[in-house]
This record gives sequence, C-alpha cells and structure tokens, in this order.
Amino acid sequence: MSLGTNLGNKEENIICAIESLSRILGNPLAVAPTIETEPWGFQSANTFLNTAVAYETTLGPTELLAATQEVERTLGRTTKSIDGAYSDRPIDIDILLCGNTVITTGELTVPHPLMHKRLFVLQPLAAIAPDALHPLLNKTIAALLEELEAE
Repeated sequence: MSLGTNLGNKEENIICAIESLSRILGNPLAVAPTIETEPWGFQSANTFLNTAVAYETTLGPTELLAATQEVERTLGRTTKSIDGAYSDRPIDIDILLCGNTVITTGELTVPHPLMHKRLFVLQPLAAIAPDALHPLLNKTIAALLEELEAE
C-alpha cells in the first residue's frame, strides 16, 4: 500500500493510518521510511509525506478496499479524487499490489494503474519490496524505479 498526506500533522497522519490499518490487517510486514515530495498532478503549497506499507491479509480485494476507505474517512478524508482531479488531503491510501493478482473492476484496479509513473510511490515501495514483480509489466519495483529515475 502507498500512504500519502499533505494536510495537518503529516507525521501523525501516517502513524494513525498505519495503526488503524494494523488493527484491521495485523502487524505490517514492512514499513518504508517516509519521504517528502511535491504534489503530483495538481498545484498545492503543501508538500506530501509518503510511505509504503506491506501487509499480509486474508481479506479479499473488495474488503481490503473498503477497509482502506474507512481508515481514510476516519482520518478526515471527505472526498476522493475523481477522473484525475486531485486535491489536498489528510490521508490517501492506495492498494498497489496484491501479490501477482490482477484486478480490474469499477471500484478497484490492481496493480495500481499509475504506480510505475510515480516516484513518490516507487521510492518507498522499493525500500521494502525491491524484488516484488509488477504482474502486468513483468518488471521488479527496483527496475521500474530505475527506469523512472532515468527519465
């Protein structure tokens, strides 16, 4: 999962999101160091704090999505991005990968369709899962990061 925040006490937002997710999913397998990044896809005076967290769960994809959205609402996120119209937010939780599973529904796409184009996603994810394989691109996270950094 990718976690990002650019409103309020950003460090506390990340900590609370991980704690809330952990109450539902159990202890994380790994948590990446946080990085500060500029907004992506919209203009804002607020920088982001981003991280990646890995969990092992028995929840199905729909249940997992519902759980992440509930954590977002609990932490103050009132609106979701629609058609690429991004805005400031206290927390954003994206499901990036579910092992090698590919999911395409009206509610959820896994692997996350833009993850390979976002340094703020790949940098933290590479810190905890460099050898994880993107099931559609058939490249490791480390390779995707290297390619994006070279652009």
